[in-house]
Amino acid sequence: MEPLIVPGTLDALATIGKYVLAAAAAAGLDKKAAYRLRLAVDEIATNIVTHGYDEANLEGVINIRADIDETALTIFLEDTGASYVPGQVSKRNDLHLPLEERQIGGLGVYLAIQGVDQFHYEHLEGRNRHTFVVNRT
Repeated sequence: MEPLIVPGTLDALATIGKYVLAAAAAAGLDKKAAYRLRLAVDEIATNIVTHGYDEANLEGVINIRADIDETALTIFLEDTGASYVPGQVSKRNDLHLPLEERQIGGLGVYLAIQGVDQFHYEHLEGRNRHTFVVNRT
């Protein structure tokens, strides 16, 4: 599929979602896997806009690319927003507690990691790259 570049704004999330679902269909993913992938990408894209751009007083774009091979669909999200460490963000010590005793928010990265077969993050040359891999059956 052709790569897509969208503004780093919340208005772009619907376009990103459509791109991910089109890639999932092209890869032959079932509806459940496609939904989990879309949710994962949406969570990270929302974080890019909210934390990487808006809260950091930055502007930029999100580059999205899908690669399909015989074994997997891989989605790449790249941005120039503020960097972070997903492993630190996704560590929650209160998941065993009842809902009313848990901290609000902070589960987006956790959900993204749980919803795909592989999730990777790296910060290279001023760019954040999030990689989502879903195995094809």
